[in-house]
Formats: sequence, structure tokens, C-alpha cells
Amino acid sequence: MASTAAGKQRIPKVAKVKNKAPAEVQITAEQLLREAKERELELLPPPPKQKITDEEELNDYKLRKRKGFEDNIRKNRTVISNWIKYAQWEESLKEVQRARSIYERALDVDHRNVTLWLKYAEMEMKNRQVNHSRNIWDRAITILPRVNQFWYKYTYMEEMLGNVAGCRQVFERWMEWEPEEQAWHSYINFELRYKEVEKARTIYERYILIPATSFNSTALVIVHPEVKNWIKYARFEDKHGYIAHGRKVFERAVEFFGEEHIDENLFVAFAKFEEKQKEFERVRVIYKYALDRIPKQQAQELFKNYTVFEKKFGDRRGIEDVIVSKRRFQYEEEVKANPHNYDAWFDYLRLVESDADADTVREVYERAIANIPPIQEKRHWRRYIYLWINYALYEELEVKDPERTRQVYQACLELIPHKKFTFAKIWLLYGQFEIRQKNLQNARRALGAGIGKCPKNKLFKGYIELELQLREFDRCRKLYEKYLEFGPENCTTWIKFGELETILGDTERARAIFELAIGQPRLDMPEVLWKSYIDSEIEQEEYDNTRGLYKRLLQRTQHVKVWISYAQFELSVDSEDRLQRCRQVYEEANKSLRNCEEKEERLMLLESWRDFEQEFGTFANKDRVRKLLPEKVKKRRKITAEDGSDAGWEEYYDYIFPEDAANQPNLKLLAMAKMWKKQQQDDEEEEPEPEPSEEPEPETEPERSGPSTTREEEGSSGEQEPKESAYDDRDDSGSSSSSSSSSSSSESDSEKEEDAESRKESVKTNAEED
Repeated sequence: MASTAAGKQRIPKVAKVKNKAPAEVQITAEQLLREAKERELELLPPPPKQKITDEEELNDYKLRKRKGFEDNIRKNRTVISNWIKYAQWEESLKEVQRARSIYERALDVDHRNVTLWLKYAEMEMKNRQVNHSRNIWDRAITILPRVNQFWYKYTYMEEMLGNVAGCRQVFERWMEWEPEEQAWHSYINFELRYKEVEKARTIYERYILIPATSFNSTALVIVHPEVKNWIKYARFEDKHGYIAHGRKVFERAVEFFGEEHIDENLFVAFAKFEEKQKEFERVRVIYKYALDRIPKQQAQELFKNYTVFEKKFGDRRGIEDVIVSKRRFQYEEEVKANPHNYDAWFDYLRLVESDADADTVREVYERAIANIPPIQEKRHWRRYIYLWINYALYEELEVKDPERTRQVYQACLELIPHKKFTFAKIWLLYGQFEIRQKNLQNARRALGAGIGKCPKNKLFKGYIELELQLREFDRCRKLYEKYLEFGPENCTTWIKFGELETILGDTERARAIFELAIGQPRLDMPEVLWKSYIDSEIEQEEYDNTRGLYKRLLQRTQHVKVWISYAQFELSVDSEDRLQRCRQVYEEANKSLRNCEEKEERLMLLESWRDFEQEFGTFANKDRVRKLLPEKVKKRRKITAEDGSDAGWEEYYDYIFPEDAANQPNLKLLAMAKMWKKQQQDDEEEEPEPEPSEEPEPETEPERSGPSTTREEEGSSGEQEPKESAYDDRDDSGSSSSSSSSSSSSESDSEKEEDAESRKESVKTNAEED
């Protein structure tokens, strides 16, 4: 029946959710927490305040609290905070004996807990239990002597109680453990508060150096021998007026550290101490002593203070010494980092030469020249060789030691690998030095050896210049012969040799030299050589020889400048037919350059001819030359790129000479057509009057048409420059006969019709003129 009843028990129906879509307003967890906070749903009401009215309730309260504290301690004895809370609660009830008992029980659990000892001692002090406090502090510093806080609290308590002797005794016990620096300073300040300067001095002595009384020796146990502690000791003496003691402390510090552990801060403080006492010489000695012994990279602050001191109290020489010392240190660092940095050596040597003695300068020079370039290539030796030059000049000019100077030059010449390269400057300087020493044979021997080992242009020139100054012309001739054997293509040498012979009055020898020169198969500047030869003949007034030279030169080259020079020469000759000769040269040049591809050169010749005729010619000659001037035409040509593709068109200027245009009828026809078109445009701009048209009169010179006619019309205005065409000629750079047809293909239909009409009109005009 029971099972039947259970089976018949109804299961509660679960509500079916018809709409499972999310609600429009979503509620987040953050919103739920915020609402709970606002409504204070989780806050519990405070416990009711219990008022104790009699002793029985108080004892009951104490029993409950003690039972709770003991239960917490029983659960975990090592949690010291539970013991401290328990003891502080007992202390709040004035149960000092019970609190003391709790602290003692806690110390049995963990006697090395610093906080526990501090709380225990503070409790005793708050309750004015002085002896108990001393007992606790003694126990604490005995068990934990390295905890400085115990010592500080203990000494502070004794000093507050006025027990100076007891406080000093505690400090003495503390100092036996050789604590940190602050502990010693606390002891010193304690003694100074009570005006015990001697005791403070004794503490400083013990602070820095403690005698090892526990050993059977006189050794010293070093406690805190840092530089800053020595400085504090010296300042202490200075502050209390013991100047001699302060100086003694600094001297002991310098002696104590020696040169191995020297420190710049000690010397800076020592110097400032002496500066304060107005002992400026002592300050200077201290700084120099330190700078000589401290490594340069560790003496930056020392340099700075020394410089400031010299600026304040020193003279100009002292300031310069400081700056020189600092720069010397910088250069030493640079040359140590890179011994082949010759620029640094130059600066260093310049500094040393201005300040140091000769032995020091020689030492630096020897160090510098010992850094030979590792590669035997001239570009690596160019800067290095100047070290030797400066060394030799210093020995000669400053030290006045010619023998050592000679040794320097000889050592340098032995060092240079002459088979690979040489320096003519060294040979010449050595030769000039021997000349200054009036030792001509050594100078010639040195320069001759240089030419024999490694001949160079500069060496030859210098040796020849030297012999010229000595007026040894036979030696100069021999040297020029050697020079020309060495470099026969050098035109300058030939010219100088010829000029020398000319100066000496031997014109035949000079002419022979020039003839040999122009007969050389290879020359570096032949045009200069020919010009010098021609100028030499002109100077000798050998005009026939000069004409012969010009003709020989024109057989080799047809350059326009040669023709112009030839014409100017003929013009400069003082003779009756000089104008005719000059004009004849211009005519020959014009014929010669007619087939020249460079039209600019031909134009240059005609302009020179025109200037000549303007000054010396008649009107007919001027008109003749003016008719030979070309017309400047703008053209276009196709540009082809490097890969063969079309790169577009470019414009250029071309010159059309009348002599060439006469042989090309197409160009003549085109020029006439364009002239007619221009005339038509000018007529349209003017306001024509209604008059019957007249036939044009025939030209006075029928053989000149086109551009030449234009020049005759413009001749009255005096314009002699080649005329630039006002039209854009679109001809290519091909033959002139096909230029008009190729350009007309790119015009529009209307322009073609105009060109055809203009050609017809020009043909009619020619027929009427004929």
C-alpha cells in the first residue's frame, strides 16, 4: 500500500517557457551586485553594546576573552600576532604581570622575533618599568647583537633618562661588534652633544682604524677605511678649529691609501681644505701630485676643480698649465686607442712643442714615427711622412741641431720603399737643408740619388730650380736632357728647356729643341707646345719662320682657332700688305672649313672675319662677308633611346649658309615661300588703300634670293648677327632635298594648301624676274 501511495504521489509540474527569446532588458551580474550594495542586503547589524555593571560580569567577560585568546594560541602557537594581541589586551586591562607572562611565553616560542622584543620593551617603558626595560634590552642585544634597532632604542632610552654613563657603556658594547657607519656616527654625535670632543676624536680613530689588541702584533684591523670617512674625520677637526689635526688626517689618509688605491675625491677634499686656509701653494702642489699619479680616466673631477682653482687664484700661466694637462690627457687617450691616427699625433705634438722641453718633444716624435703604416701604399703614407718632416724642421729651427736634423732626413729616406713609391718633397727638403748648411755637394748628391732611385717630375723640377738659382746653366741643360729622357711626352719640359735657351741667347739651340719637341710621336699638350714655338719665333721677329710654322700646323689640324690665330698674326705684322694677307688667310680658312661638319666653328671664323672687316675693310668687303653669314634655323629631330625605342622629338638650332643654300634649290624655294608669306602677313596688318595692284619690280641682284634678300633689306639697320628664322622648321637631320617634303607631311590640310600656293607664287615671281 505504501508503494502504491508513493507511486500515486504527484510530481510537481515544471513551468513551461513559451517565449525563449532573450528579454529586451538584460540584467548583468554587475547590476545585481550594485543593487545588493544599494539595498544593503549583505550588511549584518552591529552586535549590541554590552554594558558591564558589576565585577561578576567583568570577570565573566575576561574569562571569555582569555579563553578565546588561549584557544587561538593553542590552535597555532607560531603566529606571533596572536600572542601580541593577547598581551596588548592584558595591558589595556592594566594586567602588566599577566602581559609580561604572555610575552615571556611567546619568547619561549620564538626568541628571535624582533617585533616581539620591541613590543615587550615598549610595554615596560610605557608602564615606567625602567629596570624591567633594561633587563629586556640587555637580553635582546645579547641574543640578537646585529639588530641595530635594539641598540638605538636602548641608547635612546638611557639618554632620555639622563644616564649618560650608562648610554656610553651601551655604545661601547655596541662598538665592540664593529657595526655599520651610522652607528659610529650616532656615537660621535652623542659625545658631541655633551661637548666631549676628545672622546669623539678617539671614536673617529677607532672608527677608521682599530688596534688588534687580541693579537700579539701591531697589526691594524680595518673597520671602515673608506675615503669618505677620512674626509668626515678631517672635516670634524676643521669644524672644531683643529687645523693642524685636520691636515694631519689628510696626510695620514694619503699615506694610508698609497698609490695603488688612490682616489681623486680625497685629493679634491684635501685641496679644498687647504684652499679654505688660504694655502694656495699647498693646493697647487696637491693637485699636481694627484694628477701625476691618478689614472687620467679617473681624474675628471680633479681636472675640473683644478681648473676652477686656477681661474680663481692662479695666474695666466697656471691656467694654461691646467688646460695643457687636460688636453695632453685627451691626446694620450686618442693615440692609445688608435696609434695610426696621425691627425691626433699632429695635435699632440703641436701641444707638446708649445709647452714641453726638447727631450719630451723628441720622445713624443719618436713614439709617433714608430707607428709605420702597415700597408706599403702611398695613400697610407701621405699623412705619416709629415711626422718626419715636422720632426726634421723642429730639430733644425727650434733645437738648432743640424746633425740630428740630417740623421732624421736620412732615416726617413731609408724607411721609404722607393721601389714602390717615393716622396719628392723629402728629397727636396733634404737638399734645401744641406744648401742652408752651405754643403752643396751633399745637396747635389742627395738630389742625384733621388733622381737615380725614383725619378719624378716634381724632383726634376725642384733640382733644376735649385741649379737655376745657383746659375749653373750647364747642369740645368744636363738635367733637362735627363728629364726629357724620362718623360719625352711632357710638353712643359720642352717649353721650359726652349725658354731657357732663349733666355741664354742661343736661339738656334732653342729652335732645335722646339723642332725635336714637335717631332715627338706622342705629346700631352701639343697645342701649347706649338703656341710656345710660334710665340718664340714672333718674339725673335722671324715672321717667315712663323708663317711656315702656321702652315705646318694647319697641315696637321684644321682647327678654327689656328686659322684665327694665323689671321691675327698677319694683322699684327707691321707691313704694307698685312690687311691683304690677313684677308687672304680668312678666305683660305673659309674654303677649308666649308666641308667641316662643325658649323659653329665656321660661324666663329666668319664672325672673326666680320669683326676684322668692320675695323679695316671697305663697304664692299663688309657686304661680302655679311652675305656669307648663315641663317639660324630651329629644327626638330627624333630621339632614340638606348634600347632602340622612340624617345620623342627634340628641338635644335642649325645654321644654313648661303653658299650651301645656293646648291640646294629646295631650301631656296622654301625660303622664298616663307618670305612671301611673311610679306603677306605684314600687308594684312596695315590698312590697305583701294589702289590698283602693281606688278613687283625685279630685284637688283637676281642671283640672291630668299634669306640673302632679307639680309640686304636689313643691312641698312647695321644688324650683322646671323638671323634666326621666325618659323618652326620641322625638318629632320637628313638630306636637305627631302627636308621640305618630310616637314610638310606633318602639317594640317590648310597649311599644305598655303604652302602649295606660296610655291606657285614664288615660281611666278622667278619667271617674271627672268
